[in-house]
Amino acid sequence: MAGFKSDFMRIVHERGMVHQCSDAARLDELLATGIRTAYIGFDCTADSLHVGHLLQIMLLRWWQKCGHKPIALMGGGTTKVGDPSGKDEARQLLTVEQIDANMASIRKTFANYLGFGNGPTDAIMANNADWLDTLLYIPLLRDVGRHFSVNRMLSMDSVKLRLERDQPLSFLEFNYMILQSYDFVELFRRHSCILQMGGSDQWGNIVMGADLGRRMANAELFALTSPLLATASGAKMGKSAAGAVWLNLDRLSPYDFWQYWRNTEDADVGRFLRLFTELPLDEIARLEALEGQEINDAKKILATEVTRLAHGGAAAEQAAETARRTFEEGARADTLPTVDIARTRLAAGIAAFELLHEAGLAESRNAARKLIKGGGARLNDGPIASDAEVIKDGALDASGTLKLSAGRKRHVLVRAV
Repeated sequence: MAGFKSDFMRIVHERGMVHQCSDAARLDELLATGIRTAYIGFDCTADSLHVGHLLQIMLLRWWQKCGHKPIALMGGGTTKVGDPSGKDEARQLLTVEQIDANMASIRKTFANYLGFGNGPTDAIMANNADWLDTLLYIPLLRDVGRHFSVNRMLSMDSVKLRLERDQPLSFLEFNYMILQSYDFVELFRRHSCILQMGGSDQWGNIVMGADLGRRMANAELFALTSPLLATASGAKMGKSAAGAVWLNLDRLSPYDFWQYWRNTEDADVGRFLRLFTELPLDEIARLEALEGQEINDAKKILATEVTRLAHGGAAAEQAAETARRTFEEGARADTLPTVDIARTRLAAGIAAFELLHEAGLAESRNAARKLIKGGGARLNDGPIASDAEVIKDGALDASGTLKLSAGRKRHVLVRAV
């Protein structure tokens, strides 16, 4: 955009990735005059991040592509407390072993988007347990807690919204914003980090961290948030009929990931191309101007480009080819997602709704029943007439597989083993 000196600020504003930014002119000036460091925090509440995190990851990617140093901060410490933002009740507390396992699994995602190493712009993966676990209570109260006004903390959305709904907020969760703020101070001290980025619901917490850095370390720190995303129809980003759209390969196949983006609503195509791909803006403008059936070509490009970043070029091209063969040729592509089921179970018979759920085509058994009753479930391209239908080994083809479908675009091969 006109007026920005730095590539990063120009690019993220042009692409609609910015919701708020503290002192954008000063931050732009610093980015134009040297290598700077920024971070985004990710708590380890599951063993994979999902599409709802993808905009944050893209911000870190653009930060590095523009010649700066990104930090992916793993919340090994803050996950033990739980972020109350956007939640009506406390998150389930995980064991240290569960948090460590989740963190190890999440690390895989970042390797596809960021370059790690020891160079000046190489990414760092930090763990806030390294400093939070060693804090002593009384020194924390004296050195950090004294800089926080309870009045201001109560005005933060993460706290205020919970209280307005008469939902309990534990003292444990009330401390979360203090710990998140302290992360910013530690990363400034350790890595000269000057910017924290996050979703717009994190604005208050990030600003408090910048203020704490000024008070404790005389640091000049900045906040930048991205818009919280929903689809054009109002649906939350990152959810599909079968559940969360995970980024890890072992949680969701590249084909299903590709299909999620292929099913984008027409009105979202241009916006998602700007946010989640690196295609030039003039090419995006051409694609989003397509109408009628041609908009489907833009959706395929969106799906392939996003999948390429998440899983690599070969997986993206294979997913696109599998979709082409399945839908355009009507073929049963052997690269469709495959689920193994014991042959003995099929010999005895499995309820259709049960198998649809196990195959990942419905997030629950009730959802599978509704899919069948709505006429959206198919077995070997024929309709499943009733949720009482039982699928047996007679449905297997010569290779020992059968094909289950949810709607026209989601398919899984079930293999008897």
